[in-house]
Amino acid sequence: MPDDVPEQDLDLELTSPLVPLFVITNGRALPPDHEYEHTTLVMAAQDTSAAARTLSPEAGQVMDLVADGFLSVAEVAGHTHLPLGIVRILLAQLEEDSLILVRRPIPRAERVDRELVSAVLEGLKNRFGA
Repeated sequence: MPDDVPEQDLDLELTSPLVPLFVITNGRALPPDHEYEHTTLVMAAQDTSAAARTLSPEAGQVMDLVADGFLSVAEVAGHTHLPLGIVRILLAQLEEDSLILVRRPIPRAERVDRELVSAVLEGLKNRFGA
């Protein structure tokens, strides 16, 4: 080995800045049916330790993070220091492999029909007195 090669160049990791992000996701894009919001919660499924050994280092890191309980997608991205889009693609792959459980946020309530609420309130007042 040449003496002019710095020792740190020999220890490059897969997640170094020199490796394009598409390598981490194996060139995959986010499937349209896997939309993960920032507040979507993910957790490792039961008995996934054997399957988790064959994952990429980044996917394994995600599995380690969510092994003990739910974390949001944003928290996973923060802990892994990976872009949110890359984390979403990794999560989609893990969900397709049934390695994680996903709990999507509860949708916001729709606007309430004021007339219907007033009618219900009036009915309750008539029935039970107020």
